[in-house]
Amino acid sequence: MSDIERETLAVANELLRRLSARNWSIGTAESLTGGLLASAIIDVPGSSQRMRGGVVAYDTTIKQTVLGVDEDLLAAEGAVHPDVARQMALGVRRVLSLADEETLVGLATTGIAGPVSPDGQPVGTVHVAVATPDRLVVSSHLFDGDRAEIRAQSVLAALDLAVAEI
Repeated sequence: MSDIERETLAVANELLRRLSARNWSIGTAESLTGGLLASAIIDVPGSSQRMRGGVVAYDTTIKQTVLGVDEDLLAAEGAVHPDVARQMALGVRRVLSLADEETLVGLATTGIAGPVSPDGQPVGTVHVAVATPDRLVVSSHLFDGDRAEIRAQSVLAALDLAVAEI
């Protein structure tokens, strides 16, 4: 297991511990991480008590139609933008909440893992967002490395943000 994999598992464990202490659950909305964020949470034994599910919204249309990301925002800014991450986090709370949105945390990732950028933003540009029942926070990053490294760093950044806000 690599250093980043060990750190990711440790942070995911802490996230689940904090969710359990508040009796909250979590759902993910992912673009560049393509399910890796949900997988990192699910890797923790007992995660089924807190993990509600995830939406891989790799395509912009899915961001809009499933997660409710504003069409005008996507047209004006593209899919890699802090406000898109915010709306994805809020959208996954809505989609996965069933009847208790007040206890669901939404965690979202959007960015460019490369190897090339489709819209001119630097490869490694990543925005992660967490929507808790109390607040909505986004964090922006510029990661170095190859595609796999950028995606792994994005997962860890999302988990770190969630732990900091719960």
